[in-house]
Amino acid sequence: MTFKWRKWNRVVHRDFGYLFLGMTLIYAISGIAINHLGDWNPNYIITNEEFQINPLKEKPDRARVKEILEDINDDLDYKNHYFPNSSYLKIFVKDGTVLVNMETGEGLMEVNSRRPLFREVNYLHYNPIKYWTYFSDIFAGALIILALSGIFIPRGKQGISGRGAWMSIIGILVPVIYLFIYFY
Repeated sequence: MTFKWRKWNRVVHRDFGYLFLGMTLIYAISGIAINHLGDWNPNYIITNEEFQINPLKEKPDRARVKEILEDINDDLDYKNHYFPNSSYLKIFVKDGTVLVNMETGEGLMEVNSRRPLFREVNYLHYNPIKYWTYFSDIFAGALIILALSGIFIPRGKQGISGRGAWMSIIGILVPVIYLFIYFY
């Protein structure tokens, strides 16, 4: 009885594909998010809101600062405040800050909230603990096996000896050309 390597190749490719579906999605979603860090913050939604209050004639005490916060937005949880200079009041709230121009009463509130899904997948992408790193290494090895086993699944003109060869060459040349341009 001969060893049926094509059958076992398909089995390994199929089962690894199923087993690592979640990891592939995690790394793909977080990879897209991380690729666009200049366009957005994938971990947090940052909300800026301008507001207007009556000008403050003197530096407010803690109780007055809390009253000001209630007038701006009663959902803000006061933490602390200080005066960066004689014209401005900076208030720290849970997950944000409030900056008030005491002379004009103009203000800016910045509140951060966790972005659902992206924050969690980015956390996993950065390999937060030793055991997750081991699992990520296993996943990386499985990707190598998936890539190599996948090229042998199609046969004939569509396989590695036909169209698959050209597609594989293009897939290798694109990053090589980019690296050549970038580094040399």
